[in-house]
Amino acid sequence: MNERRKNMNVRRKIGKYEVGRTIGEGTFAKVKFARNSETGESVAIKTMAKTTILQHRMVEQIKREISIMKIVRHPNIVRLHEVLASQTKIYIILEFVMGGELYDKIVQQGRLSENESRRYFQQLIDAIDHCHKKGVYHRDLKPENLLLDAFGNLKVSDFGLSALTEKGVGLLHTTCGTPNYVAPEVIGNRGYNGAAADVWSCGVILYVLLAGYLPFEEPDLPTLYRRINAAEYVCPFWFSAETKSFIHKILDPNPETRVKIEEIRKVPWFQKNYFPVKLKECEQVNLDDVRAVFDDIEDQYVAEKSEITEGGPFIMNAFEMISLSQGLNLSPLFDRHQVGIRGHLISGLNQRGASWLRVIFSRLSDVCPN
Repeated sequence: MNERRKNMNVRRKIGKYEVGRTIGEGTFAKVKFARNSETGESVAIKTMAKTTILQHRMVEQIKREISIMKIVRHPNIVRLHEVLASQTKIYIILEFVMGGELYDKIVQQGRLSENESRRYFQQLIDAIDHCHKKGVYHRDLKPENLLLDAFGNLKVSDFGLSALTEKGVGLLHTTCGTPNYVAPEVIGNRGYNGAAADVWSCGVILYVLLAGYLPFEEPDLPTLYRRINAAEYVCPFWFSAETKSFIHKILDPNPETRVKIEEIRKVPWFQKNYFPVKLKECEQVNLDDVRAVFDDIEDQYVAEKSEITEGGPFIMNAFEMISLSQGLNLSPLFDRHQVGIRGHLISGLNQRGASWLRVIFSRLSDVCPN
């Protein structure tokens, strides 16, 4: 009898989702691994306290971000499944992406091969083009906001700084993003075209993939901005002439003459081994759950309960744990306040790597004691 009690554990459920371990924590949210008990699908649940959202006046920002993620459904964008609410919390159910950040892959490997860089860039352009067609401009594209799934496919995340516009709307005016990746016209405070600004950021990302370091990097912002405004950068010697020419077309400081996405797709460098994503017929986007959570916050609650079950606690298996070793901290996916300079891609590796290892070993010891 005592042995049976020892094997009985409390299993937490949020609606139909069985909740496991914490896999990330940001300033305003905690992210847990979970599984859909009806389908067996793995998901990530971002949990936010309603009091925190209200205290920091974040309702409109979060509502906008969630709505955008539901609108831009694409194989290379992190999928938002649904939004739920209990009496005190909001739960955002997201696709579980286990491959970590593209940032970490660059830090670990250094520069990537031209073919691998091209593949990620093609997937990035496909995803961003889809966003632009929906009137969405990301405005904070960088390797930290690009995740990799179990098959090595790129997934764009973090739409916290995105803009959603209607057709015919003019220039954007909010200066935002990460300085090293921001287009010159965004810095200039004169209004900017969101599509052209995103293309510039994609160009910086492509340079980083191929070079292993940033094209624009200075210890102080005035010097950094001067170099960005002048498009003052140098391609390393291993860039082919074709690659240099392509990057120069993207990192054009004049947004009017900067290459556009439809032109990027026609460039021979981009065309190599390019297989465009075949999208399904347009899904009907339903924002009822978003409205229920934010517009009538007291009326729609999801059942949050604990169940007594036999067997071990609900945890990720060893494969899922090891696959997450690069991306256990998913806060870049969910934390909106990473807008400072990250500096050189290699800086901070020792500190960050040690942090990963501490988390990995502490969690593995929980799964496999002794």
